[in-house]
Amino acid sequence: MNKFEELGVGKKFVKGLNDLNITIPTEIQNKVIPILISSNTDLVGQAQTGTGKTAAYGLPLLQKVDAGQKKIQGLILCPTRELGQQIAKQLFKYTKYSAKIFTEAVYGGAPIEKQLVALRRPTHIIVATPGRLIDLVKRDAVDLSNVKTVILDEADEMLSMGFKSELDEILRYTSSAENKWLFSATMPQGIKQIVTDHLAANAIRIEVNEKNVVNKNIEHQYIVCEETDKLHSLMQFLKKEGTNRGVIFCRTKVAAKKLSQQLTAKNIAVGAIHGDLLQKERDKVMRAFKNESLRLLVATDLAARGIDIEALSFVVHYQLPDKDEYYTHRSGRTARAGKKGISLSLITPFETKQIRFYEKSLHIAFNQITLGV
Repeated sequence: MNKFEELGVGKKFVKGLNDLNITIPTEIQNKVIPILISSNTDLVGQAQTGTGKTAAYGLPLLQKVDAGQKKIQGLILCPTRELGQQIAKQLFKYTKYSAKIFTEAVYGGAPIEKQLVALRRPTHIIVATPGRLIDLVKRDAVDLSNVKTVILDEADEMLSMGFKSELDEILRYTSSAENKWLFSATMPQGIKQIVTDHLAANAIRIEVNEKNVVNKNIEHQYIVCEETDKLHSLMQFLKKEGTNRGVIFCRTKVAAKKLSQQLTAKNIAVGAIHGDLLQKERDKVMRAFKNESLRLLVATDLAARGIDIEALSFVVHYQLPDKDEYYTHRSGRTARAGKKGISLSLITPFETKQIRFYEKSLHIAFNQITLGV
């Protein structure tokens, strides 16, 4: 018997998973799938990006949908357009051999007219960013009255992007839903408030053990250098990596823009994504990166949410992140699908203690390296 079948996943969905080489459930999948499939319940899941959350909630959701009922039965809320598109794509792949379940992704930063047309087709599940969903509800383009399952994915990110009032409003619209599932990497006060206000008092709580979260195929490295030498160290690393591709993270959009310009001046095929880009500019950069006409992407933490590109050999932390959990989010962009990858931090002598902190809190080991010596 397949491992996913043992969790209660139907044979037709398992066949779709096999085609995607998904055969061994992750920790979060093992913990939540049997609960969500076997009953109607509220659930709070704490797990980082890259732990397999989409399948953890997506497979139970698909099994609860009645494909014969041409009504919206499932709602997934997420922070960014990219993540919404990625979730919709995954659900579509899971249903390759099952009855056709139609998912529509709707998000801001794109013409609403196209989405209005798409929503006239039969739709069982909507994946939405909060602001755009409210726009569509107010235009009577979306009927949430038959929604049985509401999922908040990356809830802490939606909160940090200022969507608290929209989330409260949507959860009031869907207060009669039989299932409310919230997934978040962290549990700040605002998330605890949402859980208290909108989920059942006896909601099940599942936490993935932190020390099992960081991918074992990632080699964590760091180089100590002065701020003024970071570009030189980065260039040496990129030279060593040859044609390998990766993402370089900066803390601020100013730093991301500047670094992208500096690398371009050195004839490196690089694009930048940050909060100042228009959606069409962002899409253009992401297309170029995905089709490999760009070797590198320079990104801020928030702008990089939802990026899912296979075969990235490395990530570089040009600046360490503001939040500790972002280190895991960033590193998880490499070493996908069983491959190995490097997560390199360029740090000043003062930041060495931050590396020691990551070692303790994330249960990982760092190697200090020197280049060009």
